[in-house]
Amino acid sequence: MEVGVFMNLDYLNDRQKEAVLWGDGPLLILAGAGSGKTSVLTARVAYLIKERGINPKNIVAITFTNKAAKEMKERIIKQVGSIGYDIQISTFHSFGLRIIKENYERLGYDKNFTILDSDDSLTVIKKVLKELNVDTSRCNPKFIKNRISSCKNEMVTPDKYKNFVNDEISDITYKTYKKYQETLLRNNSLDFDDLLVKPIELFNNHPEVLEQYQELFKYVFIDEYQDTNEVQYIFSKMLSAKYKNICVVGDDAQSIYSFRGANFKNILNFEKDYEDAKVILLEQNYRSTKTILNAANSVIKNNVQKKDKRLWTENETGEKIKYVRALDEKEEASFVTREIKGLLESGVSLDDIAVLYRTNAQSRTIEEGFLNSNIPYRIVGAFAFYSRKEIKDLLAYLKLIYNTKDDVSLTRIINYPKRKIGVKTIENLSMDAVLKGTSMFDVIEKGKELDFKNLILEMKEKSESLSLTETIDMVLEKSGIRSELESEHTLEADIRLENLEEFKSITKTFEEESGIASLEDFLNEVSLVSDVSEQKDDNTPKVTLMTIHAVKGLEFKYVFVVGMEENIFPHVNCIEEPDGLEEERRLCYVAITRAKKKLYLVNALKRTLFGKSSVNMPSRFIAEIDKDYIDAPEKKNVGIDQVKIDKSKMFNEDNGLKAGDNVIHDTYGPGVVVNVDKLVATIAFKGQGIKKLMKNHKSIKKV
Repeated sequence: MEVGVFMNLDYLNDRQKEAVLWGDGPLLILAGAGSGKTSVLTARVAYLIKERGINPKNIVAITFTNKAAKEMKERIIKQVGSIGYDIQISTFHSFGLRIIKENYERLGYDKNFTILDSDDSLTVIKKVLKELNVDTSRCNPKFIKNRISSCKNEMVTPDKYKNFVNDEISDITYKTYKKYQETLLRNNSLDFDDLLVKPIELFNNHPEVLEQYQELFKYVFIDEYQDTNEVQYIFSKMLSAKYKNICVVGDDAQSIYSFRGANFKNILNFEKDYEDAKVILLEQNYRSTKTILNAANSVIKNNVQKKDKRLWTENETGEKIKYVRALDEKEEASFVTREIKGLLESGVSLDDIAVLYRTNAQSRTIEEGFLNSNIPYRIVGAFAFYSRKEIKDLLAYLKLIYNTKDDVSLTRIINYPKRKIGVKTIENLSMDAVLKGTSMFDVIEKGKELDFKNLILEMKEKSESLSLTETIDMVLEKSGIRSELESEHTLEADIRLENLEEFKSITKTFEEESGIASLEDFLNEVSLVSDVSEQKDDNTPKVTLMTIHAVKGLEFKYVFVVGMEENIFPHVNCIEEPDGLEEERRLCYVAITRAKKKLYLVNALKRTLFGKSSVNMPSRFIAEIDKDYIDAPEKKNVGIDQVKIDKSKMFNEDNGLKAGDNVIHDTYGPGVVVNVDKLVATIAFKGQGIKKLMKNHKSIKKV
């Protein structure tokens, strides 16, 4: 078939076209920030299908987030039509789940296995530590959980880990890891890490299965390859080993997730892994001004471990980067607030502005500034809906209805709402289940726990003929959750009920968008939701506040990076380690290249963070920016003696608050005082939750 008959590639530059039209074999596309990598990746997939006649079922495209996978799928379908639905486009974990579901028997599981989230895994770890008589005050369960997760992502089994035991902690880790895996198998459950470990285990033990998938997926695409960890690297390599038609896209300069196990050397070593690999550099940026790109280049060139490339653009030169050194974090927030108000007055949209910081704790003073100035904002990553207690309780009911062998879910809800089933009874059930080699649910034979068992079986039967949303209503009603919360008659209970009702919006949307009402598919979907979530948003324009780690992949016209100080950015934990400092510099590169039109770098002479005050030097990254690209005024900010705070404008003398008082707050609205302790009032606000506030603050008024 003649190239170009069906596809018009005129919208691509020469390097992008070269990547799209390249033939078979390993291909590394080094795509700088804002260089159109998604366009290239999707166009190459479309080219294989439309121009070369490759069956869409023979293509797998893997990325890291559900959002990125959805965007990729939409773009490809737009180019190739409905046949694009036949392409496996998903996250690593979703793809791993597919393989497990297709081969569960070979892995020793039943069809209705469940997937434990992070908190459920921790619950199992705590249970195992208790069985091993380990004092959790001396050995933190979260530490053990993280060690086990790291082992899995490095493909270290319990038996392999046994070889590394050399002290008490590693011995406890080994014994816990071994027992933890046995517990998961007995419960017919997998944790999130297993979704990639188990397919590799399957491939190693059943070469014929590996070959089937190699034949099926002859063309493998990996997005954000610099973010792959060891298990993802092995998985990708095994899948593509037969035909070596592996195309990876990424940018070593944007590798910022080593704390998650990502190894940017995977992308640096691609040419060693595939000696005949073709490497194509995408260096033309379509996002930022020349000034912003030159600043990013001048910072990242200081790293030693990197691929040589230099971003360039045909965009305008643009304004110089604005650098401001404030007196303290409050003055830093005041500057950002004033500058944003000026931008808004000049016609800039709230959605075009972002404030970035190294740690979440830095957002507090910025938030206060925005609240006082009535600037609408959203915080990304500050609130996780699925981690709320009431939501996890509801999900536990759904999981147990689906898989009665799920001991974690059973333990969580067997006595919620209260059923007079004591801790001793639950411990006896657990011990009995271990002795008989089965689940806790299966060994229940008497008492209040038998009533609970019958309730679950009843709901399981009824759920077969109900929609997901109807199932939620049934669980809330029959479990007693709804009636218990309604009987409390408190604002906190009302908020929990509102969240449970909001959960029905999720199931309804899932049903409407997917056309699926399967509890199995819904639980799988929920299990694969990213941990990064945000506060409930009404989609009206707002300034975005987020960490630099969370902003990767996004862009804004106006970007403020605050806290540009030594010990904060670069972070104090990274400064002494060469690899750590280089990652911090890549993080700075990511922050700079988020800006399209104007970039602000802001820091403070002194700062109170985590309850401690310190005087910090300006970040070394500011000095690394060529002076031609940065506006750094010689005149310093005012001194400490020139800054005065009129406390009389902030506080009442004494408003006499006491528990039970009805109040109204300037920002949070109506509320009820729950407790008053010296200077602090704990207040429950309708729809806002419980807040601790200075009791005599001007914003609080008794009604």
